[in-house]
Amino acid sequence: MTDTDLSPEHNRAIAAARASGIRFDARRHEPAGSLAEAAAARGVTPGEIVKSMVVRLGESDYAIALVPGDRRISWRKLRQAMGVNRAKMPTADEAFGITGFERGTITPFGSEGDLPVLADAHVPDGPISMGGGAHGVALYLDGADLKAHFAAQVLDIAEPLDATA
Repeated sequence: MTDTDLSPEHNRAIAAARASGIRFDARRHEPAGSLAEAAAARGVTPGEIVKSMVVRLGESDYAIALVPGDRRISWRKLRQAMGVNRAKMPTADEAFGITGFERGTITPFGSEGDLPVLADAHVPDGPISMGGGAHGVALYLDGADLKAHFAAQVLDIAEPLDATA
């Protein structure tokens, strides 16, 4: 993949990943209609896909939450871990305004906002795949390197997808 093939947002994500010094690879993949399809397209397990989501904590604080693909944010756990009464997903427009990335492409690499990073305790330390700043592009790197680079707070903030809400 060459930089000329990429959107400006993706170039920003790739440039930030390169500047981090972390060993990574960027690859294109076909759009997927499900978690299982996404994992198969990327050659990883569902738990090795890491979703990056903007969360609003309280009235005006934001963070990027890293959650394995086979889990979802537990808003109760997130509120408890962060000591706030309210936590929610901002609108797609808010998330774009904060990060410069569309939903589904958000990554802490190259995010326009200097947001704290919260990693669910189940984010693997080994190989992971995460959004690369554009639809159909993924970054492949070690979860431990990702968490260390962003000084992520590792917290129990997610639950299995099949858990009751």
